[in-house]
Amino acid sequence: MIRPIRLRRKRVLIDIDTQKDLFLASGVACVRNHRRVLMNIRRVLAWARTKHVRMVSTELYKPGKNGDKYCIAGTKGQEKISYTLRKRRVEFQADGCTDLQRDIFIHYDQVILNKRCEDPFDEPRAERLLTEIKADEFIIIGGLAEGAVSATVLGLLQRGKHVTILVDAIGTHDRHKADMAFRKMKAKGAILTESRTYAGSTHLKTAGICDCKLCRMKEKPSQFQTSIGA
Repeated sequence: MIRPIRLRRKRVLIDIDTQKDLFLASGVACVRNHRRVLMNIRRVLAWARTKHVRMVSTELYKPGKNGDKYCIAGTKGQEKISYTLRKRRVEFQADGCTDLQRDIFIHYDQVILNKRCEDPFDEPRAERLLTEIKADEFIIIGGLAEGAVSATVLGLLQRGKHVTILVDAIGTHDRHKADMAFRKMKAKGAILTESRTYAGSTHLKTAGICDCKLCRMKEKPSQFQTSIGA
């Protein structure tokens, strides 16, 4: 019998598909308001390091067939944003296997799971890890709200996990679809809040990774206002 993975932590940060194609202006499919989202992601990652919060990260890669346009395997755009990477990390390819060491979170601060589709629960190893982790709270950042984030959150909720979504650290392509997705996740039991709930305010003035004119500006971004009701 496969022994369950041990994680003696109250919180786990789930970092979903924070890749260059999706979050940088030069990316093939950059999200809306990428500067604001990147700054919030950067702040949350700094908080996670300070508080020693373990991370599970997903990384989408596509073979470049059937009209695939972004996160193509082997391209720069498929790479994760540099400050989403922890020093003590381990990465697994999407190979259909389920093998994972039982004490993985003793040796590593971050587990990166490659996946071939939006839903991580369609990948055996990712499904096992996300199902077996024992934690009081799963905190969600990344993108897309209407795609991988929704699939991940709903999968966690179906498995009885307590999920908190930091809505101002979530990227989207379609605001209307994202709003509908947030409402559905909330109706299923997810908690919606902003990054300042955990990471507080910040002195950061730039996104720190994107070279576009907007991201190089020094003005403090306006506060994110979610359209989802309390």
